[in-house]
Amino acid sequence: MSAEARRSQLAAIIRAEPVASQEQLSNRLREAGYDVTQATVSRDLEVIGAIRGKKDGQLSYLLPGDTFGDHGQNSLERILGEWGVSVEIAGNLVVMRTRPGSAHVVAAALDAAALDGIAGTIAGDDTLFIAVRDGHDPSLLARILKPR
Repeated sequence: MSAEARRSQLAAIIRAEPVASQEQLSNRLREAGYDVTQATVSRDLEVIGAIRGKKDGQLSYLLPGDTFGDHGQNSLERILGEWGVSVEIAGNLVVMRTRPGSAHVVAAALDAAALDGIAGTIAGDDTLFIAVRDGHDPSLLARILKPR
């Protein structure tokens, strides 16, 4: 079976049930007929962008697309509250620090929200650069994005 099929199955498992460990994911994949090691699962989790967070009150793996739906509250606000650490201004950039490994989740949420004034985002591991459009105030955007 291909790596793409295995990753698709991995994503399906994560969406179907709360899974807190790579060992659990490895076992589920083996039950589905995949010959995997923990190292393979770890690499696949990185490729599909999965991170650990709270799902239904339990610590489990989440996929970026799963965190953006509206679950009764503003999802961007929820993501900023969960993963945002600090915000500072650097010229026409807003620099946001996040929890390790989650800058891409925050960037994807900002991109999906299509906030006026954001030209684009670039995410590293725990740092996110947010380019502010000409004519927009970076300090206003920083206040809006400040983690609460």
